[in-house]
Amino acid sequence: MGSLKRASLLAGAIGLVLPLLSAPTLSAAQTGQNSPGGAPVTLGKPGQDFGPLAAQAGNRGAAVFKNVCATCHEHGIAHAPAVTILQLMTPASIYRVLTTGPMQVQASDLSDADKKAVAQFLAGKNIASDSGLAPPACKGSAAVFDNREPPVFPGWGVTLTNTRDIPATTGGIDVGNVGRLKLKWALGFAGATRVRSHPALAGGAIYIGSESGTVYALDRRAGCLRWEFHASAEVRTGIVVAPWNAGDKSARPLLYFGDIVGNVYAVDAETGAQAWRDRVDPHPSTTITGSPVLYGNRLYVPVSSLEEAIADPRYECCTFRGSIVAYDALTGKRAWQSYMMAKPAPQGVNSSGAGRFGPSGAPIWNTPAIDEKRGVLYFGTGDNYSSPTNEISDAIVALDLKTGKFKWVYQATARDAWNGACGLAVSTLCPKEDGPDFDFGAAAILATSSDGKQFVVAGQKSGWVYALAPDTGKLIWKTKVGRGGIKAGVYFGMAVQGDKVFVPISDPPDNRSYPEPAKPGLYAIDLRSGKFLWKAPNQESTCQGRGPNCSLGIAAAASVTDGLVLTGASDGWLRIYDANTGHVLWRFDTTKCVKTVGGGEAAGGSMGGGTSPIAYHGALIVESGYSFAGAMPGNVLLVFDTK
Repeated sequence: MGSLKRASLLAGAIGLVLPLLSAPTLSAAQTGQNSPGGAPVTLGKPGQDFGPLAAQAGNRGAAVFKNVCATCHEHGIAHAPAVTILQLMTPASIYRVLTTGPMQVQASDLSDADKKAVAQFLAGKNIASDSGLAPPACKGSAAVFDNREPPVFPGWGVTLTNTRDIPATTGGIDVGNVGRLKLKWALGFAGATRVRSHPALAGGAIYIGSESGTVYALDRRAGCLRWEFHASAEVRTGIVVAPWNAGDKSARPLLYFGDIVGNVYAVDAETGAQAWRDRVDPHPSTTITGSPVLYGNRLYVPVSSLEEAIADPRYECCTFRGSIVAYDALTGKRAWQSYMMAKPAPQGVNSSGAGRFGPSGAPIWNTPAIDEKRGVLYFGTGDNYSSPTNEISDAIVALDLKTGKFKWVYQATARDAWNGACGLAVSTLCPKEDGPDFDFGAAAILATSSDGKQFVVAGQKSGWVYALAPDTGKLIWKTKVGRGGIKAGVYFGMAVQGDKVFVPISDPPDNRSYPEPAKPGLYAIDLRSGKFLWKAPNQESTCQGRGPNCSLGIAAAASVTDGLVLTGASDGWLRIYDANTGHVLWRFDTTKCVKTVGGGEAAGGSMGGGTSPIAYHGALIVESGYSFAGAMPGNVLLVFDTK
């Protein structure tokens, strides 16, 4: 694909797209709309706004990168993450990759100072000190893996069908005791500006990933550390734990998760030892945003990308194609990989002389739902990155679990192609369709109504919610709930309990004009008809004094338990609603500094990226901080209790 033409282009793209997470106002073009999972391309140009140490490292690090690293990372070499992805890593995680991780052989001739310099150059900031945030090591019974407690939930969706419905006997929080919730302990993540790895509960532990690439096994009661595992890069997917029979001392369950550079891991749940690892796709911009799904002996991994946000007119756009990969869960052997389109074909050249390719895109940045009865996997796709468009972008897709073959496709928005060049002064890469960029970022849900009828329910960034027939994909009903937009509408996930569908709406300002007002908040609609049951728009003044990165919507996924809807919002507030009325029963400001188990201080921010509050035996567990697409940063895990 003419990879030599890509030399220095990715680095050039960095200066054109999203040097903006701290910008006071964001235009539609600047926000990059929404790259998969809401991730912007970059935190700014290398060397920009460094502290004194990092500024010195920028000059030295730039030279090291150019002489040693650029050959692979700027030239589109297969399996070498693009510069745009490297810049989303923390300097500590880049340094660890070079010293003890997968790149230690390639970096063996570099001095320690050079490794630190290139890490700080790429990340644009210093390697952070711990500041007392590391959790203390567990002692005694707290350090022991409890084989009497298999996983509380089978995966990200709480159920395999993604209803996010926590049974009352499991959650232990209800209308009667919700007012007694008090903060029990907190964990801070050093050097982090976001926490978006949905935790898993098993063996008496909370398993959670971090921006630094560290996966923690924490004792659930005390927050102390049993073990930690270092992935190559940020772990932003949820953690999935393999089941076992309670009390089976011979069980050796594995954890599964993915990182931002496209690696999927299997790790021993008791010890943290790596069992296997694989990069899901060779494309340089590959990433994993949606959580893997474990069903039987198969692990299903959704594949996404950050290529959409590259805007350099000299870049050969675009060649990524979304897919699902099925693995043998124990060995990591691939069973199949199902792409959303054929390999992108040449489409001529653009005005800068760079090759054009298409169709491309249709990333999958949500967690698939499992239909055990039909043997089917349901998920949503994103837009195309380049012209021409195809019939599988902005769609709900059903694949055969065993073979990966298509069962049906329902396309909600046709002819939607968009990338990071659209709206910029230099918009050479922008396809003729120019959006509207209405991905399905939220997970599809297989829901069963009180009369036994089943629906595949899906929410889109357009603000529409759809109900489809599981056997055919035929539309049953659709309801416009939110205004929709760039990073708006239904963003990361809904919840279903009984005949109620709970729909979080994001709808922040994005400098675009719409025919209707924004509707940030929470809504309930009837599963059988799509009609509204109640509306709870957020009209509070909670963003006053919090700066331009605060917005009132709910981008994160919702959870539901025993008549309560649990939400974390973009204004940093954790809210619990009455599921029958939409009234707020309890709230907590996660942006306030709290003392951590390590003795330091941490604070939250916006919540998003597939995170969601979960309840277990009267405890409420949530992480806070989401410094993507202009949202508020944070670095804390909070554990509340009703006791």
